[in-house]
Amino acid sequence: MLLNRLIPLSYIFNKIKWEIFYTIVIWLIAYLLAHNFALNPEIPVSVPAFIGTAISIILSFKLGQSYDRWWEARKIWGSIVNESRTLVVQLQAFVRPPGIDDIRTIGFRQIAWCYCLGQSLRGLNATDTLDKYLSPSDLEHVTRHNNKPLAILQLNAVHVGALKDKGAIDIRSQIHINSTIVNLTNAMGMAERIKSTVFPVTYRLFLHWMIYLFTIVLSLALYDLSWYFEFPLLLAFSCAFFLLEKTATQLQDPFENNPTDTPVTTIARNIEINIKQLLKEAEIPETVPPQSFYSL
Repeated sequence: MLLNRLIPLSYIFNKIKWEIFYTIVIWLIAYLLAHNFALNPEIPVSVPAFIGTAISIILSFKLGQSYDRWWEARKIWGSIVNESRTLVVQLQAFVRPPGIDDIRTIGFRQIAWCYCLGQSLRGLNATDTLDKYLSPSDLEHVTRHNNKPLAILQLNAVHVGALKDKGAIDIRSQIHINSTIVNLTNAMGMAERIKSTVFPVTYRLFLHWMIYLFTIVLSLALYDLSWYFEFPLLLAFSCAFFLLEKTATQLQDPFENNPTDTPVTTIARNIEINIKQLLKEAEIPETVPPQSFYSL
């Protein structure tokens, strides 16, 4: 997630470097045709202005839809924070002495689930570092599953049922704890829906080519200006559209391991800190340090 810091110009340039290159090529071709070969058609400025207005409307819609997806992902992980804390607090409130030692096991599984879900959504190794939180038998069980976060939730649900069977919690307590696990399952499903639902590719391509059309028409309409006025204007308008289009494209996919992502690693670490403090663990990790202008 981008932080409230100065974004390096290199990051901005790398997002649209090829678009800048193609814009320069388009301008050079139009300039040479107009001034060396007199092949420039007379296009009024109102034509690129009309195209630019249409692009602005479509871009505003795309940005709004992309931000809705990004914000929904952030709300999902906000609910994961709340439910993870609730799970441990419920266990500490409901579990009686026969199962006190089990609270730590379930709490550590919940920490593992948060890291596992974040890695899975980003397409990374979902079992990386889980050996710090899961027993060897649990880790072996999780490894056999395709949906590894779901396997961890299953382990916790079965464990809660075992606590009920041995009399560590009553039936009402089990219902409350299972309700929290259901909420975590729902949150996982909503995040997976965002990950698996592809934003229409044709929508992005049509918008991208419309900006190129705007660039071509504007370069032809400004042919009577001096090059030192024409070129900066063309580059400024085109790059502004391209940069907004790239921003919307990255926001629409909040689990792609980009700087604009939902900071799932940072959130998982905060959950780990909260749970370990609730469990009165001796070793509490530090928060994930931010990168130069974004958090992981």
